[in-house]
Amino acid sequence: QVQPVESGGGLVQTGGSLRLSCAVSGRTISNYFTGWFRQAPGKGREFVAAISRSGASLYDTNSVKGRFTISRDNAKNTVYLQMNSLEPEDTAVYYCAVSPYARRMASVNDYNYWGQGTQVTVSS
Repeated sequence: QVQPVESGGGLVQTGGSLRLSCAVSGRTISNYFTGWFRQAPGKGREFVAAISRSGASLYDTNSVKGRFTISRDNAKNTVYLQMNSLEPEDTAVYYCAVSPYARRMASVNDYNYWGQGTQVTVSS
């Protein structure tokens, strides 16, 4: 069973930063496409960023606007989402998802395995 596990969420003030982590126990995360999605109350799950097996990254430019950075540390078998200049609109549950194959990387349908999510709350 492939089970991503997220960590690093919390409460932060507007303009602050958080770094989310995603690990997959017993698996080599660089063998998977890894995506970050988020879901705010009453809204659908939306794409934030993804990293391919080769290390290429993709962002939702509308919401991220250069504030977020996805990266992978192969030695630590972990994918990170560095979030800077956080805004109240970033408040959501953030999910990590992985898949051995991903046609577009930005669609929820591309990912087979999902974490339980980590709450990010940005206060104004």
